[in-house]
Amino acid sequence: MKIYSEHPALYLSAVEAAAELGVSPATLYAYVSRGLIRSEPVGATRARRYRAEDVRALKNRRAPPEQGLALGTDAPVLDSAISCLSAEGPLYRGVLAVDLASHASFESVATLLWDESSDPFGIDNLPVVSAAMDAVRVATREQPPLVRAISQLALAGEADPSAYNRAREGRVRIGARLLRLLASAILDRPPSATALHQQLAAAWAPGHSDAEDLLRRALVLLADHELNPSTWTVRCAASTGLNLYDAVVAGLVALKGPRHGGAGVLAARMVEQMTTQDLGRFVRDKVEQGDTIPGFGHSVYARGDARGRDLLSALARAGADPRLAVEAPARISEATGLYPNIDFALAVLMHTLDLAPGHETALFAVARTSGWIAHAIEQLESGSLIRPRARYIGPGPASSR
Repeated sequence: MKIYSEHPALYLSAVEAAAELGVSPATLYAYVSRGLIRSEPVGATRARRYRAEDVRALKNRRAPPEQGLALGTDAPVLDSAISCLSAEGPLYRGVLAVDLASHASFESVATLLWDESSDPFGIDNLPVVSAAMDAVRVATREQPPLVRAISQLALAGEADPSAYNRAREGRVRIGARLLRLLASAILDRPPSATALHQQLAAAWAPGHSDAEDLLRRALVLLADHELNPSTWTVRCAASTGLNLYDAVVAGLVALKGPRHGGAGVLAARMVEQMTTQDLGRFVRDKVEQGDTIPGFGHSVYARGDARGRDLLSALARAGADPRLAVEAPARISEATGLYPNIDFALAVLMHTLDLAPGHETALFAVARTSGWIAHAIEQLESGSLIRPRARYIGPGPASSR
């Protein structure tokens, strides 16, 4: 496996860092001494390398602020040891997600994100289901999966006697129970100790030979993505002292937004349209009319989302429709200069497994909950309350006469 320190894209040499900031080496060293840029030695040499994210954050702070933004979009807002974004996709505690996707179970990746050496996914660690939760399960059976999940998790903290356990091992065990409860609510099946990708495959695509491996890969690729909107929401909620169940409810609500988890539904609907139309004409019409093409482009990955590439490649190997897994991404990228992201790959996965739009958001929720739990635990351990300040742009105080 590749580890964090082996990824040069995350670092700059002294010459590169000084050039990007437009300063002399002496000024660069002054920034380092003031703690504005982190540096570390390169092997046994006297040379040092500099964190690229720190250099760019400093560059943003020195530039004139953008209209309507209090921080540059690349400016870090807190320290975290959980994940980092690189040109090769996210790293989970220093390991590339695309490397893990080739072989790792989702449970092992969740445990990696939680920084736990023991296995919390034993057969005896099943969620506590109260009578009230069971009644809610019956009452919400006809509701969308995320609504069912939010309804049951809202009661789970009261049902679990160890919901506020402060020991790391205790919190990690809560995390495993929480994931199993979430899958149970989304699938409307009793909680189970069976591997989560197997539970999803049995419920959604029992006759598809590649369903288990494709769903496992997708879960791993989606497990965490640093401080996206839902993860930031979870950390803010956890910083107030909430239990893990309530913190994840906050993330699920944020995920429902059409500009976040809901974006996958748009890509899934577009894929369904592609299957009934001439692909070349479809792409041409979209581009000529100036329509947004869901599932293409990414605010972080200007040169393409490695997670999307990885899942599309796996789908092509599994015999997915080549018009969707290969031809459509190539045509759209040629026409727009945009690359497919994980939302488009998930849409193709849903079509391949013959699942209706909306399932991709449910899959996303199960996967990302592992990352939310990691961030909630890290935030609780920090003991700090997240309380950012706004940059006021309204009128000054009215004078009294």
